[in-house]
Amino acid sequence: MRIAVLDGYTTNPGDLSWEWLSQYGTYKIFDFTKPEEIVERTRDCEIVFTNKTVLGADVLSEMKALRYVGLLSTGYNAVDIEFAAKLGVPVTNIPSYSTAAVAQMTFAHILEWTNRVGLHDRAVKDGDWVKDKHFCFWKSPLTELNNKTLGIIGFGSIGQAVANIAYAFGMNVIANTPRPDYSLNSENFRFAELDELLNNSDFVSMHCPLTSETEKMANASFFAKMKPTAYFINTSRGGVVDEGALINALNDGIIAGAGLDVMRKEPPEAGNPLLSSDKCHITPHIAWAGFETRKRLMGILHDNLRAFMQGKPINVVNRPN
Repeated sequence: MRIAVLDGYTTNPGDLSWEWLSQYGTYKIFDFTKPEEIVERTRDCEIVFTNKTVLGADVLSEMKALRYVGLLSTGYNAVDIEFAAKLGVPVTNIPSYSTAAVAQMTFAHILEWTNRVGLHDRAVKDGDWVKDKHFCFWKSPLTELNNKTLGIIGFGSIGQAVANIAYAFGMNVIANTPRPDYSLNSENFRFAELDELLNNSDFVSMHCPLTSETEKMANASFFAKMKPTAYFINTSRGGVVDEGALINALNDGIIAGAGLDVMRKEPPEAGNPLLSSDKCHITPHIAWAGFETRKRLMGILHDNLRAFMQGKPINVVNRPN
C-alpha cells in the first residue's frame, strides 16, 4: 500500500512517530499541502490521511488508486464524504479523543476572565507590585465561580465534561441540546430552551457541531439575549459564530467579554477586529493539541487503519457503495 499524510505537522510536529505506518506499506508525510499539490501527492496512493486539507470531488476523482481516507480529526467537513461513498471509498474520523482537553481549555478561558492571571502576571513583571505600598493589588475585578451559572449549548461528551468541572467549582449548569436526556437533571443542573439559557447564564459556552442549523447561531439576536455582565466562550467550531455580531456585542457593551479557541477562518485575516479587542481572548485552535491528546488521536488513527486493512472498518462517517 502507498500512503500519504497531507498535513501531518499539527498532529505530529516531531514529538510522536509515524513509523507504525510502515506496517501497512510505504508512506510519505507532508507537513502541509497546498490545494494545487494534492493531486500530484496522492495520485498513486491507496490510503490518504488529511486533517484540514480539503478533499473535494474534484481531487477525489483524480485519485484513481484511492481505497481509503482517514481523517486526523473528529470533524469531517474537509472531505466530500458523499462523493467518496460513490467511489466506494470509506472515510473514517477520530471520535471522542479530545474531550478532557477541550473541557480544560473551556475553563482556561473562563478563569482568564474571572482571575485574570495573564493581566496580573504582566503587571507584576512591569514592576507594579514592587512599587505598591500594599501587600497585594488587582488590576480588574476578581470573581468567584461558585454559584454562578454556566450555560452549555450542545451536551455531548465535551459538554458533559464541562458540566462536571463546573459542578466542582460550585456552579449551576443549564444545558441546551436538541435531544435532552432528562434523567440527567439534578439539583445544580437542568435543561432549558435557548432563550432561557441565554437570559440566565453568567457564562455561555458553545459545544455543538457545525451544521446548517448551528452556522452563525451566535448572532446579534443571540448576544442581545445574554446578560451585559456575561461572557461568551467558544471552543467548538468557528462557524457557529457571526464574528461581526460578536465584535459589535463586545464594542457596544451588550456582553462583557469573550474567549475563543476557534475562528471562522484559520488562520484569521490580519484585519479581523477581534484580534485587537481587549474584550476578547483568543487562542490559536489549541484545545485539542496537548501531547496526551495527540497521542490518543494517533492511537485511534492506527486502530482505524488496522480495522480497514482487516476488512472491518470502524468510525466510518459515510456509506461506501
